Amino acid sequence: MAQDKKLVEAITSMEEDFAQWYTDVVKKAELIEYSSIRGCMILRPLGYAIWENIQKQLDADFKATGVENVYMPMFIPESLLQKEKDHVEGFAPEVAWVTHGGGEALQERMCVRPTSETLFCDFYSKIIQSHRDLPKLYNQWCSVVRWEKTTRPFLRSMEFLWQEGHTAHATAEEAEERTIQMLNVYADFCERVLAIPMIKGRKSEKEKFAGAHATYTIEALMHDGKALQSGTSHNFGDGFARAFGIQYTDKNNTLQYVHQTSWGMSTRIIGAIIMVHGDDSGLVLPPRIAPTQIMIIPINQNKEGVLDKAFELRDKLSAFKVKVDASEKSPGWKFSEQEMRGIPIRIEIGPKDIEANQAVIVRRDTREKIVVSLDQIVEKAGEVLETMQQDMLNRARAHRDSHTYSATNMDEFTKIIEEKPGFIKAMWCQDEACEKEIKDRTGATSRCMPFEQEHIADTCVCCGKPATTMAYWGKAY
Repeated sequence: MAQDKKLVEAITSMEEDFAQWYTDVVKKAELIEYSSIRGCMILRPLGYAIWENIQKQLDADFKATGVENVYMPMFIPESLLQKEKDHVEGFAPEVAWVTHGGGEALQERMCVRPTSETLFCDFYSKIIQSHRDLPKLYNQWCSVVRWEKTTRPFLRSMEFLWQEGHTAHATAEEAEERTIQMLNVYADFCERVLAIPMIKGRKSEKEKFAGAHATYTIEALMHDGKALQSGTSHNFGDGFARAFGIQYTDKNNTLQYVHQTSWGMSTRIIGAIIMVHGDDSGLVLPPRIAPTQIMIIPINQNKEGVLDKAFELRDKLSAFKVKVDASEKSPGWKFSEQEMRGIPIRIEIGPKDIEANQAVIVRRDTREKIVVSLDQIVEKAGEVLETMQQDMLNRARAHRDSHTYSATNMDEFTKIIEEKPGFIKAMWCQDEACEKEIKDRTGATSRCMPFEQEHIADTCVCCGKPATTMAYWGKAY
């Protein structure tokens, strides 16, 4: 029995040290392995399977809006990167450069893509001539490299997987509509599939993407009260088009510049799943994203007929993603493994259950045990998975709402930050000096100016001048 407990005891309690708890979970649940390259992670089968499920479902959502997939080169010539001044300045500190090839110095150094705006712009300048060529609705699934100083698995790594959508439109209105549309796709996906509620809004001028006209974000609240930017959608206006000469002839045969958007979500969202839903026993995966939804654990499996019944049950539940743990480990150890890996439900079946024509369903999130007739197990398993999915979303929303506070002055703001981790809603004059002062004094950054505005006070929480917007603030990953 000591061995059964060891797996769970290896995880630091989240209340004791949340950062160490997170590291323990990603390692013990076998989501990643550290590589010999600083800041880079190896995605193990479970970690990659979660990403595959995210990719599959998001990709379908994108295509439902008319998006097509393409693939761009990994390398960007320096001259191409330099074409948009704000963009290159924004990414310069994180760029990895290739200076030699085959032992010879390159005539022009190339960067390993930190993002692909410049490649898409170069491409669009070659294929867009007429209004009939628009819109262009493209996305690519790839990896990018950013030379980060401090890294953490999923949350910030030197190389990570993501998707980046890049679209070109005839008008500013169409580009803005697409920018908001894709942000809504992300928010709906996170709520519907990942059971994570999001705050949607616009980033401040200081926090917007380098070279963008406007950046919109979805922000989630983690269990420890820190925010996580979980997906972004950018309206580029015609800035990139002017820098790269992307023009088209309109219906009046007049040359116009296109308007562009870009939007992305990365493996960082797996970090959100861990930190929103996990507990001291490990992962808790929402059923709709879990690579394995049901683990069947035979009890006293060496007794005649038990394993056969377990595999018969697996076949009966084939509509779900189901496995049988037929290893020689003890049931207690199997339970711990199933909990560590976040498998939504386990089904226990032993000789007495078989005799009674029943099995026991155990929910990972609440550990509730439900005795079910084998005649009803398919329907009941489906009900439990759907109930768990909704309950997880409700709990995450309740946690976010109970950890969202309002402040009308800096004394209130500072007291909340020191005593109550979470989101703070506060009015703001949108002056960057106030944004900087709030960060310098409290460590909190502006997360977004939400689409759903509230009037909390007439004046800016920092300077006391007339406020122009309500913003969400908080410490963040």
